[in-house]
Amino acid sequence: MKHAAIYLAPGFEECEALMTVDLLKRAGIIVTMVSVHNIHEVTGSHNITVKTDKNISDVKDVLYDAIIMPGGMPGTAHLLESEDITDIIKKHHEKDKILAAICAAPSVYGVLGLLNDKKAICFPGFEENLHGAHITEQKVVRDGNMITAKALGSAFEFAHTLIEALYNKEKADQVIHSVYY
Repeated sequence: MKHAAIYLAPGFEECEALMTVDLLKRAGIIVTMVSVHNIHEVTGSHNITVKTDKNISDVKDVLYDAIIMPGGMPGTAHLLESEDITDIIKKHHEKDKILAAICAAPSVYGVLGLLNDKKAICFPGFEENLHGAHITEQKVVRDGNMITAKALGSAFEFAHTLIEALYNKEKADQVIHSVYY
């Protein structure tokens, strides 16, 4: 069974996070929602509060099959400020685990230099932070272990791409079709 972690910082984009969590769970993927600020309740950019499963201090040494970051502001800025999350990202990148981000959050990977010579996309206006990336116009891009998506409007495709990366296209198609997307 595959295991993914989604990192939530105050100001995250709720729909990007929760839609992804829901669709991955429908695929049978264990998803752990992790608070970046060591508080079990994190409020998103639209004032919706979500209770997380773990705090970042609980999972610093856990290696997941995939790590996921939703966008939103100031959530993405808080992700960049967290040494713990940047250490976790680097550790997962070294092990060639799936690194996924949507909306503004791909900029975290760009700032860390992990998108060099990779195709990537992000929310319009954040492209300058995708250091070294070949920016595309696709809604979702997978290049090696990196999965990036443009915005909330691409959340279904983002989840589909994650499921396909962790399992296969048939499983991803089955989940997406089951919700009549």
